[in-house]
Amino acid sequence: MQSAARPGLILASVAVVQFMVSVDLSVVNLGLPEIAAGLNFTGAGLTWVIHAYALTFGGLLLLGGKIADRFGLKRILLLGLILFGLASLGGGFAQEAGHLVAARALQGIGAASLSPAALALLAVTFPSGKERARAYGIWSAMNAAGGALGVLIGGALTEYASWRWVMWVSVPMAAIALILAWRGVADAPPPAPTGRPDVLGGILATAGMTLLVFGIVRTDQYAWTSATTLVTLAGAVVLLAAFIWVERTTSRDPLIRLGLFSNRSVTGANVYNLFLGGAMAASFYFASLYLQRILGYSPTVAGLELLPFALGVAVGAFITIKLGNRVDRRTLLIVGGLVTAIGFAWFGFISADGSYLSDVLAPSIVTSIGFGLCLGPVVSTATVGVAQHETGAASGLLASSRQIGASLGLAALGTAAAERTGDNLTPEGLTDGYALGMTLGAALFLAAVVVAIVVVPKSAPEPAEQGTRDLVTD
Repeated sequence: MQSAARPGLILASVAVVQFMVSVDLSVVNLGLPEIAAGLNFTGAGLTWVIHAYALTFGGLLLLGGKIADRFGLKRILLLGLILFGLASLGGGFAQEAGHLVAARALQGIGAASLSPAALALLAVTFPSGKERARAYGIWSAMNAAGGALGVLIGGALTEYASWRWVMWVSVPMAAIALILAWRGVADAPPPAPTGRPDVLGGILATAGMTLLVFGIVRTDQYAWTSATTLVTLAGAVVLLAAFIWVERTTSRDPLIRLGLFSNRSVTGANVYNLFLGGAMAASFYFASLYLQRILGYSPTVAGLELLPFALGVAVGAFITIKLGNRVDRRTLLIVGGLVTAIGFAWFGFISADGSYLSDVLAPSIVTSIGFGLCLGPVVSTATVGVAQHETGAASGLLASSRQIGASLGLAALGTAAAERTGDNLTPEGLTDGYALGMTLGAALFLAAVVVAIVVVPKSAPEPAEQGTRDLVTD
């Protein structure tokens, strides 16, 4: 595949894909009031514009990674892009609430297909060296830019055009990525299947992941200690435990080979990514609320004021690229995690009479540079020592850990902030809650640093062909 592929076009297509997926995680948020008015959403039904995407995206990532390995990275990437683009187009033409929710669910299915395939292509095309660091640095910058610009794009389109453009904006991005991938990725045949597909494992993993995300995202309506939440999460645990049992005992081609977890790079990267996802999802949430509710900025201005975060991530990613092979991934994970934790701790000192420069801009620069230092290395580490025919599964696992971490972190830190605020809905009370959420984000990154120190190997692993010899059996 590498001999006929065009690495530059592959990197460009993966960058556009990651930017698009990141944008769609946040682009609809500021348009929700207009969407509710335009499609007559009632009560909590509006939250399903967010939840439908999160559920299908998070619930199907493991399956999407396995499908990409089995049927070919290029084929699944192109099909995912087509589905994502068509769902975005249809969502913009929605005439009823159910139409938009269905379109968002289809977007999530498309994202769960294309995201692991895109990451796997990056791992296969840039297996080692400075080129790998550069590729993942660019990926990191696009990931952060999409997250930050998603809020701005959504607010501006809603305010100056229509909420429908919040959906349509993804169509040209999907088309561009489709053209780049069509031209850049070689038409290599997928590897020969090693056995019958593990249908039962796929069902259990998808059902368990979906139920887990479902239980987490509904904690805004049902408390963590409520019977509804406890039963839902218990059901998810049972399904996922059954999935692990099936993967250990099945005679079919497993959805994800448990022997992958004997690779310390894979295990360490995914646990690190879980903490990272939880902290970063909460940071955008608390920062946007602080800017609008406490400092009084409009949605569009608040979106603009979050742009330096994306620039800081780009700076951190550029530093990672320049370091190349001189600094190992583990060191970058440790240093990046510590810098990000310092930034979150600084956020923990926000006050009700604060200012944008001292309470948002300065800590966001520190946080974002640290994030840029560790984002690329954590993604790169997750496929070190993984055989080429399993890169899709490993990439799907990593994307899944980020999505679960984001859902769990936002729910947990949001709940802690709400409990700190309580009935004190004054600016001081709200700020105390936001500050606690940011401080807990610092704690999550410190936990990630401990994982990097304890779990991630100190030295670079062997190449994939050698590094996987000991991983053939569970």
